[in-house]
Amino acid sequence: MTDWLTAGSLLACGLLLMQVPATIVLLSRLLKGPSRQAPVKPSLSTPDLLASVSVVVPTLNEAERLSPCLSGLSLQSYEVREITIVDSHSQDGTPDLVKAAQQKDPRFRLMNDEALPPSWVGRPWALHNGFLHSSEASEWILGIDADTQPSPGLVAGLVSTAKERGYDLVSLSPQFILKYPGECWLQPALLMTLLYRFESAGVDTQAPERVMANGQCFLCRRSVLAEVGGYTSARSSFCDDVTLARNIAARGYKVGFLDGAKVLKVRMYEGALETWKEWGRSLDLKDACSARQLWGDLWLLLSVQALPLFIAPSALIYPPQSTPHSLLVGLNVFLIVIRWALLLAIAPSYDRSRAKGGWLFWLSPLADPLAVLRIFLSANHTPTQWRGRSYTAHVPS
Repeated sequence: MTDWLTAGSLLACGLLLMQVPATIVLLSRLLKGPSRQAPVKPSLSTPDLLASVSVVVPTLNEAERLSPCLSGLSLQSYEVREITIVDSHSQDGTPDLVKAAQQKDPRFRLMNDEALPPSWVGRPWALHNGFLHSSEASEWILGIDADTQPSPGLVAGLVSTAKERGYDLVSLSPQFILKYPGECWLQPALLMTLLYRFESAGVDTQAPERVMANGQCFLCRRSVLAEVGGYTSARSSFCDDVTLARNIAARGYKVGFLDGAKVLKVRMYEGALETWKEWGRSLDLKDACSARQLWGDLWLLLSVQALPLFIAPSALIYPPQSTPHSLLVGLNVFLIVIRWALLLAIAPSYDRSRAKGGWLFWLSPLADPLAVLRIFLSANHTPTQWRGRSYTAHVPS
């Protein structure tokens, strides 16, 4: 019995040594939450914004979800000079949707990118082509993904915010549209892996290597993008948005990541399986960070997001018999409380109005170990399929 208690105490001490530093790191980030900048709000355009923005939308077989994006962009006011759809030779009718939109709004134009070079990933290549063909008279380049649903006043509100706060680059976290039970349960757990690793949207990060970004709505000064060679520095990255944002921040430019739930919605993937496969393989962000940073993030996620769901309930089976064990159980109960509090905090970032089984959102913390496992799997695997393209070998940097 004494040997069992000694072994249990040693295990508890080992876990405490692992989890306590991780908890301190997590709390240091979460405590910055009250200082977050206000969410971006829709805004009316003003004369100084006239024709200041060129919008670029990369597409590849997006016919099933492109229409809301085109409709939302057509509702933007005169701050938008042009809306270029860079299509990678879609075979599903995507070009026809763009041509139909062009009949109603002459700001739309359709172009095809050239054959994908060996050193490029498809998305940054399309965005790079759109940038190169954009008007030099535009002050800003706005990258928008085909799965987004822009609200009226998005572009004016975003550019006005960038000017007021002095950003050279700013991207938005959207409001996610959920429809099916599995994704209501899994998707918030995957999103939480980002919230645990990085500052909340609206908190300006000083260290370039910790900058967060979202390419679904990515606004950058044209002069800055020209200085860094467009998207070339992120050409081989499967998380090109974060890679590019960190490269620009490292040059001394001001980069922001703000809450855009009031101006932008997104329907990313259909169901839990597609969410697991498509989103999960880029969430590790390994293309935008060093190996040391990546493994540090994995340690953090394992310590404060995955393990608490195993350790805290263990007290019901094996009641604490030592001080280290009691401290361990208390710490993990505390971490679970934090997790459910964060779930309340991110609830406005989800549109569950049409979701089947939307109540499963509130049980998403139970998916945390699975979400952390997905990040571990992704961190040790280079994608060979991405957005309809095949990458047979590791893309050279």
